[in-house]
Amino acid sequence: MSGGDAKKLVRSPSGLRMVPEHRAARSPFGLDEPPWVPDKECPRCMQCDTKFDFITRKHHCRRCGKCFCDKCCSKKVPLPRMCFVDPVRQCAECALVSQKETEFYDKQLKVLMNGATFFVTLGTSDKSELMVCRLSNNQRYLVLDGDSHYEIEIIQISTVQILTEGFTPGGGNTRAVGMILQYKVPGSDEVMQMKFTAGEDFSCNKKLSAAWLAAMHKVSK
Repeated sequence: MSGGDAKKLVRSPSGLRMVPEHRAARSPFGLDEPPWVPDKECPRCMQCDTKFDFITRKHHCRRCGKCFCDKCCSKKVPLPRMCFVDPVRQCAECALVSQKETEFYDKQLKVLMNGATFFVTLGTSDKSELMVCRLSNNQRYLVLDGDSHYEIEIIQISTVQILTEGFTPGGGNTRAVGMILQYKVPGSDEVMQMKFTAGEDFSCNKKLSAAWLAAMHKVSK
């Protein structure tokens, strides 16, 4: 692990977190811990309106920071976007969102970091280059390697358009075959465009390429 990607274990009122030592190395998918609603401002559950007393204890959702009774905030769910080491207590609404995000972290991000091969066309050029495209380990850059090398910062990407084929008027499955990516050049207002196309002569990699494109589509959301 390079020094720029080093992490440290920190403790907060919400639990243990493994976070990057340097804030600049944070994942663009990360979330800051929310401020907790002060106990004195929360005499009742913010979901079911049950009054708190010696028997009915109050709990704070680690994702939204609001105050709930045990019934409304009983689930402990992984929260990778806040770098928690263990599952943490969340209200029902936040738990559903976090469960969907956990699937994204467990599946789509791994697909993106493993990478896939595409023909990449820069701007309006009529020439394409075969490149391996992957998400960097710190999740901050899209890295493209071939005869050329590009690193595009995820937060600079403005548009992700997935190209598909296979749709029929009567309905049917479509398959992701490419992508048009637009991004800003750091330090200027210039917008660059790249087109990614899955190679037809790499039939064994079509499924991998389609999975990578589907994961990239989820990233854009």
